[in-house]
Amino acid sequence: MGLNIRKGNMYKFVTHTWNTVKGECQHDCSYCYMKRFGEQNPVRFDENEIKTVLGKAKFIFVGSSNDMFAFGIPEEWILRTLDHCAQFENKYLFQTKNPRKFLEFISSPAINERTGLCTTIETNRWYPEIMGNSPKPLERALAMIEVSKSIKTLVTIEPIMDFDLSELVELIRMCNPVQVNIGADSGNNNLPEPTKEKVLALIEELKLFTKVELKENIFRIL
Repeated sequence: MGLNIRKGNMYKFVTHTWNTVKGECQHDCSYCYMKRFGEQNPVRFDENEIKTVLGKAKFIFVGSSNDMFAFGIPEEWILRTLDHCAQFENKYLFQTKNPRKFLEFISSPAINERTGLCTTIETNRWYPEIMGNSPKPLERALAMIEVSKSIKTLVTIEPIMDFDLSELVELIRMCNPVQVNIGADSGNNNLPEPTKEKVLALIEELKLFTKVELKENIFRIL
């Protein structure tokens, strides 16, 4: 597939996406947008992607179609991806629901002042039938405390699910993010969603300590 131009419900600040790790995501969240394409092949590393010329002056979301830092992803796959990124002068976004693994690669040349490390925290609550094998939201936030000591961090609340305001705000604050992105379910997955009033209250609380970016799909709720 190579380097892909941003499209659809992608972050507006991202210009391109690039994926070396493909196939079934180890976290198996019920709402994963890749599931709309049917059953996925076993997770694999695409050798052809390492031939991709990433160019320069782009903002690339690396691993947009699979969680590259999920449990069970071989260290070699991650290192090869990061090493390739380091050869090009771009901004990179890496996002995971398993941010504890970020700490194993924090010294990579690809993780620098142009890099953002992001975790997904859809809610402070735990919905096991929805969140699959991913770490619990509190575990993600605790890991991001350590990550934020070394590098710029972001948080994405998407797909936003019903939450407890003070508890969710505290989890986000723990991550010390320079930016929080908020989006809703785009796949008609019948998720437990918050009311408009709760989302607006959340936005106001977050604005007290970080930048908030709203994705287009959140306006279905607002």
